[in-house]
Formats: sequence, structure tokens, C-alpha cells
Amino acid sequence: MKRLSFRARVLISLVLFALIPSSALLLGGAELVRNALPVLSGRAPWEHAATTGRKAIAAARASKLTADQAVAVDEHEQVLSNSLEQASRVGYLISRIVVIAAAIAAMGIALLALIASRTAGHLSRQLSRPLSEVVEWTELIARGRPLPEGPPRRGAPEFETLRRRMRKMADALASARERELEAERLEAFRETARRVAHELKNPLTPIRLAVTSLRRASAGDARLSEIIEVLETESRRLEVMARSFAQFGTLPEGTAADVDLAELARAVAHSLNSARVQVSVNEPGDLPLVRGYHDALSRALTNIVINAVEACPDGGRVTVIVGRRWQDGRAMVELRVRDTGAGIPPAKLESIWQPYVTSKPGGTGLGLAIVRQTILAHHGLVEASSTEGVGTEIVMALPIDGNAIEPAAQEE
Repeated sequence: MKRLSFRARVLISLVLFALIPSSALLLGGAELVRNALPVLSGRAPWEHAATTGRKAIAAARASKLTADQAVAVDEHEQVLSNSLEQASRVGYLISRIVVIAAAIAAMGIALLALIASRTAGHLSRQLSRPLSEVVEWTELIARGRPLPEGPPRRGAPEFETLRRRMRKMADALASARERELEAERLEAFRETARRVAHELKNPLTPIRLAVTSLRRASAGDARLSEIIEVLETESRRLEVMARSFAQFGTLPEGTAADVDLAELARAVAHSLNSARVQVSVNEPGDLPLVRGYHDALSRALTNIVINAVEACPDGGRVTVIVGRRWQDGRAMVELRVRDTGAGIPPAKLESIWQPYVTSKPGGTGLGLAIVRQTILAHHGLVEASSTEGVGTEIVMALPIDGNAIEPAAQEE
């Protein structure tokens, strides 16, 4: 047997809930009127009084009466007849009133059934449609599929609040799934990078020693010196590559300490400033310290500033802007590295953080991937924006206190 839908069950329940008690009251009232009116009308006592009165009048007329007594008996008989006639009329009306009351009760039940069905239908729609939508949404959330857009279905305001919270929950779950997938993918990349770094480091040490021995043995041989120079250059490049793979394969290590990002930015800018590209720092002063790994953060900022300088081959300007930021209720200190270089094409902007993606000849494509991994390890965030022909801006933001709440959010 097919089970009734939720809306049908709600409709039937509401109709029965409204109809049964009301019908019982109407029918009970009609029955009460039918039984009570004959008693209230007094027809039976009047008929009994008429019967005994006629007997008394007949007995009185059988005896000798004076003229006055005869007149009084006639008047009493007339009054008795009139009263009996009135009682008959009342009884007739009462019998008709009972029929009318029953008809009114039947019409009342029909009208009540109509009103109850309309009201129950409206209420069932107001309940069943939003609930069906919510059930459908739970299935979509469980499958990891996006929730439908568009105007919400009709229903109580509480359902709209439930919809908003379900959308927020779905977004949070989708973000968590993305973070989990990204973490798994990065862990796979890191494992590969660790193995590559290990495989590169093992032969590099004897190669470097052999190149040093050959250099000492080839003194005075120009042709052999050129070959050894090539070997030394390539071995150094492999060493840098192995170091990059090793850095990407491991999270920041050591003991966390308070880091002054403004001072860090000034030190990096001072070391990379040149006559060709000017590197400057813009910071308001009196910025809070962040908890983190100084060396890892220094490498990350240096990597970004080097990329910015290299993006200005014909000269330009690189500015490091240090300031405060609120993000998702967290107080943060951000570093904005802005250059006036050629910019990055929009199609390539989203992939700059991916490992092994590079546009530099001989590059490993791990520089920005290491930067992103370092910032994420500090529970921060990285962003990039660029306009071709205008320049690029890279943003790194690090939390001051993971439990901090924005003042505006506290007041709410």
C-alpha cells in the first residue's frame, strides 16, 4: 500500500482535528434542543389539564348552577380551550424548530468542513513545501552538491532562517572538503618533494667533492677548467633545486616566537633594494607582533619581493605595505607587496600558487608554493591580484590572536 505524502497526512489530520469536535458540538446541540424544547413548551401538562378540566366542567354542569356560576364555567372552558390551542401551536412550532436546527447543524458542518479543508490545505502547503525543500537540501549537502539558487518557496519566516543557516552550513562543509582535498594533495606533493630532495642530495655531495678535486688537478688546463666550471654551475643549480624541494617538503620547523613583521619587511627591502628597482616599506608603526617562525617568514617575504623585482626588468618600484586587517573575526597583520611590473595574465593568476608551475627558465615552480604553505602553516591567508601592464599585488596576512573577535562583531 502506497504511503500518503506528508502534505496529505497533515491535511487529513488538520481537517479531522477541526471537524470532529465541531461536528460533535453541533450535533449534540441539535439533539439537546430536540429533547429540551418539548419539555420547556409544557404541552403535556396543558393536555392533562385540559382533560381534567373538561371532566370538572362536565361535572359542574350536571349539577344545578346559578346564572353567575354557569357564566364562570363557560368562561373557564373558553380559557382552557384557548390555552390548549396555544400549546398545540407551540408544539407544532417546536417540531419544526427541531427540523430547522438539524438542517442548520448539517449546513454548519458542511461550511465548517469547507473552511477547515481550505485552512488545512493552506497550512499543509505552508509546512510541506518548505520541509520538502529542506529534505531535498539535506540530500544535496550529503552528496556535496551545490544548493539551488533563486527565490525561496513560501512558508513561515522561520523556514527562511533555516534556509540561510543551511546555506551557511553547506558553504562551510564545502570549504572544509576543499581544504581537506587540498591538504591531501599538498601532502602528496610534499612527499614527492621530500623524495626528490633526498634523491638529489645523495649524489650531490660526492659530485661537489669530485668537482673540487678536479679543479685542483686541472690547474693550468683552460679547456678542462671550462668543463669543470659547467659542472660546478650545474651542481649548484641542482643543490638549489634540492634545497627548494626540501623546503617545500617540510613545514616550518623550530620554536615559534614573536615576530615584528614591519622590521622583517624593512630588513628584506634593505637587502634587495637596488639602483634599478627601488624597494620601499610603508608601515604605520605601533603594529602588534605575530607568533610565528622568523626564518620561514623571512624566506617567504624575500621570495615574493624577489619575484616583484624580477617582474620589473626595465626598472620600476616595489612597495611593501604593512598594516592591520580583520578577516572572519580575526585580528591580523598583513604584508602587501606591490610592484609596477608587467602583471600576470588572468588565466595564469589562479595557478601561481600551485607546485611546479613556473614561467622562469630552469625554475622549479616551488617558490610561491612554499610561500603559501608557510603562510597557511601560520593559520594565515595569501591572495594575489594583478593587472597586465600595471602591476601585481601579493597579500600575506597572519593572525595576531586566533581567538580575537572584531569589535563590531562583539557589539552585535
